[in-house]
Amino acid sequence: MSTTRRQWGRGELRRLGAGLWLGLLAGLGTTSTGFAQTAPAGYFETVPDKGGEAQVEADMLTYDSATNMVAAAGGAILVYQGHRVKADQLTYDRTSGKMTAVGNVHITAPDGNVYTMDQIEVTGGIKQAFVRSMTLVTKDGEMIVAQDVDYESELRTILTEASYSPCGECIDAKGRRIGWKIYAAKITRDDKGNVIYLDQPTVEVLGVPVAWFPWLALPDPTKRAAGFKMPRYSYSTKLGHSLEVPYFIPIGDDIDLLLSPKAMTRQGFLMGAEYEQRFDYGRINVKAAGVYQLDPSAFAKGIGDGTWRGGLTASGSFVPLENWTAGFSVTTFTDAAFFNDYEISTAKGAINEVYATYLTDDDYVDMRAQKFNALGDVTWADQEKQVRAIPNIKAVNYTDLGEWGQIRTSARVLGIQRGLDSTATYGGVPYVFGYQESKLHATLETSWQKQWVAPIGALVTPYLGIRGDYTSYDGASALASDPGATTLFSATPIAALDVRFPLIASDGLDSHLFEPIAQLVYRGSSTTLPGVVNDNAQSFVFDDTNLFSYDRFSGTDRQETGLRANIGGRYMANFQDDKWLELVGGQSYHLAGVNGLGIADASLTGTSTGLGSTASYIVLGAQGSPGYGLTLGGKVQLDPTSFKVTRAGAGANLAMANYTVGLDYFYLPANTATGTVADQHEATVRASAPLPMFDYWTVNGSLSWDLAQAQFLQATGGLTYDDGFFVAGAYAGLTGATHTSPNALTYGVKFLLRTPSSSIDPLGAAGIK
Repeated sequence: MSTTRRQWGRGELRRLGAGLWLGLLAGLGTTSTGFAQTAPAGYFETVPDKGGEAQVEADMLTYDSATNMVAAAGGAILVYQGHRVKADQLTYDRTSGKMTAVGNVHITAPDGNVYTMDQIEVTGGIKQAFVRSMTLVTKDGEMIVAQDVDYESELRTILTEASYSPCGECIDAKGRRIGWKIYAAKITRDDKGNVIYLDQPTVEVLGVPVAWFPWLALPDPTKRAAGFKMPRYSYSTKLGHSLEVPYFIPIGDDIDLLLSPKAMTRQGFLMGAEYEQRFDYGRINVKAAGVYQLDPSAFAKGIGDGTWRGGLTASGSFVPLENWTAGFSVTTFTDAAFFNDYEISTAKGAINEVYATYLTDDDYVDMRAQKFNALGDVTWADQEKQVRAIPNIKAVNYTDLGEWGQIRTSARVLGIQRGLDSTATYGGVPYVFGYQESKLHATLETSWQKQWVAPIGALVTPYLGIRGDYTSYDGASALASDPGATTLFSATPIAALDVRFPLIASDGLDSHLFEPIAQLVYRGSSTTLPGVVNDNAQSFVFDDTNLFSYDRFSGTDRQETGLRANIGGRYMANFQDDKWLELVGGQSYHLAGVNGLGIADASLTGTSTGLGSTASYIVLGAQGSPGYGLTLGGKVQLDPTSFKVTRAGAGANLAMANYTVGLDYFYLPANTATGTVADQHEATVRASAPLPMFDYWTVNGSLSWDLAQAQFLQATGGLTYDDGFFVAGAYAGLTGATHTSPNALTYGVKFLLRTPSSSIDPLGAAGIK
């Protein structure tokens, strides 16, 4: 006769608890039928059987069908009528009826006496309580109760009059019902068929039955069995009422297939599928979906006005060698709006790429070939404005010289191909975000720096480096601003000196750091556009975060030039009662050479940055907390010649108990050079608070207001019940006329059932749009 051993652990309980019925089975999987034995002779015989339930906790349950033995191991604990038995292992011989506690047995009697021994047999009332009525309480507070547990054979386990709850008795400190439970007259786990059968299952929420079924069969998730998964319902005006019913098929131990048919009252039938295969060295994943639209007119204002629509994404990741990872991602579609219109996640689908990455403590190499896709209402012609980055290579090496400092060497090779010019006009000002082009830009930079403390207490860091650039550009664009076909070689010597004088004071309760900072940075080149055209350095705002940077451009196509001094300081204070403050501020001065930060390219990077003149804008940043749950922060740019604010932002957040209130404000003045035709003032207030006299209920909302146009940008609100195990709520949102999606109304409801380790959404996050 073959021996069958089955084990269920607490980790399995968490996996199974993710499902409405599956948590119950998981609880069985953790059911440690543990029992202890006695210290004085006949100790357990004196324990009366009063008909109550025994409470059991353990880490693992093992059933051996050959010996008919059930063993609970891993800190097994049994509690009954004030008696507490703890042991390394509790075994129950179903043939003889003998129950034994083995290893580090500790018995605590109701009178407080503690008995210790290596092994003891459990008899009397404690044994009868277990046989008659089993209660398992896990360390996370989950509870499984069964009137009887029968290991009928090596393939079947039966629980009668069983229930599962993630919150124990599900009664809070004020005696109110919380959370949810599942009851069933009988639960049968069929290991051969990989199925769980439930007779007369009932779902109870907050002590109220909300669903009942005469009979239910579900796949056993621990066996990766084929079967239906949780359906998902949703509604939108373009799709109508939708019901998606996923079906899982385990093709092999390492191969999964998930079919996701979706029926829609307005658009008909969509078929989706996801295939995943896992290897010892990686995984691949393929997702595809397609639909024949019954009512294409729902998308008449976009590019989705057709009959057949679909899309496919594929990705993979591998570990071919030590320190190496490699992978790919691919997305293709009939139209770029398909994924958004049918609410299909594309993960990394915006980029088609293959890559390989090498990483150690001192070296980093990343090699990619990429094609960027625009998703949404984007035509195929507009897709040609997107970049193909072939190749896209980055490499960095750090060499530690010990007391002599550190050498850093970095390289970047970027090939850009673009089929059409990418342009836009804002407030009458033209922007060129990318030319029709074929370009290769290679950069190599090596630097050395060493930090030491001068005798006067100053922290001094010298920096020496050299940067070389090679760019080949074909000049294929017909735009007037195109520089034409160009090959450029450039070399930029770099020298910098950073001097800081930290002054620290502390009285044991409060501490203060004041740090004056002065930098001299020299970049010996007059070429601020070594990439010929700017493809990767278009994001730049001068503020306190880059005040003390040696090069403020975000990419290699632009660089600072000339001699510059950055002057400013930082103040940090930590006070008692969790109060703190940080201030950073200063100004930058161009001293000699070509000021690259004052030269604009076709994307207008360098226009109105506040760094184009000899003396830059003054930048200040502040953040801190006066305590009491309040945090504050703000940034400001100030023109020193006119003392006008050129950019500002501020925020505040107050959190006290379960109450939160926040406020954000942003200001940008009109600027004809950048196409900002009017002052921009935007404010957002948000709040969340519990409802008085109603525990577990919270209300939240936010309002974004366009102060310049005197009307709201967006308003949201919601009401939520959350006791930690059951969540229910409703939400709504409305956008204003000046929003990027004007006058759009969204609303919906949500329900979540939680276990201590997971959440499930029986409505699939049902929402209405």
